[in-house]
Amino acid sequence: MYFEIYRQSRGIPSTGKGQWRWRLRAGNHETIASGESYVNKADCIHVIELIKAVQGDTPVREI
Repeated sequence: MYFEIYRQSRGIPSTGKGQWRWRLRAGNHETIASGESYVNKADCIHVIELIKAVQGDTPVREI
């Protein structure tokens, strides 16, 4: 698995064009997770680091 970051190319600036996004890809390159858009690249990378730091004992809640 690997994370991928990219700049959104569609829409208008107020709806995300040019903002940074992330997605998590499986070994076969299929997208298995993605997140919201961020104005700053550093914020996008920070969220990836937070996700990578999650431990296996993090609870899953059904709502």
